Amino acid sequence: PAPPSWRNRPGRRRTRSYGWRAFAEAVAAGGVTAGEYGAAVRAAAEDAVRRPGVVAVKSVAAYRTGFALDPARPSAAEVARAAADWLARPGARLADPVLVRHLLWTAVELGLPLQLHTGFGDADLRLHHADPLLLTDWLRLTAGTVPVMLLHCWPYQRQAAYLAAVFEQVYLDVGLALHHVGPARAGAVLAEALEITPFRKLLYSSDAYGLAEFHHLGAVAFRRGLAELLADRVAADELSRADAERIARWTGRDNALRVYGLTDPADSRGSGGLTDSGGPAATAAPVPPMEND
Repeated sequence: PAPPSWRNRPGRRRTRSYGWRAFAEAVAAGGVTAGEYGAAVRAAAEDAVRRPGVVAVKSVAAYRTGFALDPARPSAAEVARAAADWLARPGARLADPVLVRHLLWTAVELGLPLQLHTGFGDADLRLHHADPLLLTDWLRLTAGTVPVMLLHCWPYQRQAAYLAAVFEQVYLDVGLALHHVGPARAGAVLAEALEITPFRKLLYSSDAYGLAEFHHLGAVAFRRGLAELLADRVAADELSRADAERIARWTGRDNALRVYGLTDPADSRGSGGLTDSGGPAATAAPVPPMEND
C-alpha cells in the first residue's frame, strides 16, 4: 500500500510541486550558519509542503550536478562542511554534490512524490549527465519510500521506461518532449516510452507555461500520439478496444489522480477504478490481462 503521507491527500483543482533548488537557496539567504543549515532546510521543507495545493516536490539536480552522484545519504558532518563552503560564497548557485544529495534525501523524507527533471533541457544542462539510468543505485536505496516521477526524459525515454518497469516507485512523464517534437512525432516518442513501461505508470502533462496555446499543443500532441499508438495495437489484435480506452483514461487522467493522491470533485468515480497498486479496485469489473501492466 502507498505511504499514508501521500496517499488519499485531499484533492484540489489547483495543485503544484515545490521547487527544491530555489527553496534551499532561500533558506541560505535567511542567514543560517553551516551547522544549522541541514536542520533549517528540513524544518522549512516540512512547513513548505503543508501549504495549500502542494502535492509534490521537484528537483532540477540534472542541471546543477547531474545524476552521477554518490547515492548514499550524506552525514550531518558532510552537509555542514559543504554548507560552510557554499555559504562562504554569497549568491553562488547551489551546485555542491553533497548539498544536492542532502536535498534529494530530505525530499524523500517528506513523503510526497518527487519529480526529477531528466534528459532534455537547455544549454545549462550537460545532457549525458541527465540520463536517468545514473539514478539506478539511488533508486535501489529509496525503494519503498515515495513515488519518483521521471519528467521529460528525451532522448532517454527508453532508459526511463526500463526504470519504471523494474522499480515499483518509478513513474514516467514525457510531456516536455512531446511539446518540442510536436504532434507529428509524438507517437514515436510515446511508442518508445511505452515499450516496457507499465500502463499504470505513464502520466500525461503538457509541461506548458505562459501562452495558452502551449497547453493546447501539449494536449494535442499527447492525444494524437497515444491514439495512433493504441489504434495500431488494437488493429494488430494486441489490445481490445476496451483495453485501449482504459489505458487512455489511465495515462491521461487516472494515474495522476492516484499517484498524487488527488480526487476529482467533478467525477464520482474517484480514481477511475485504480487501486494504489495500479490494478482494478475491488468493486470494479475484472480487467483482462494486458501487456505492460
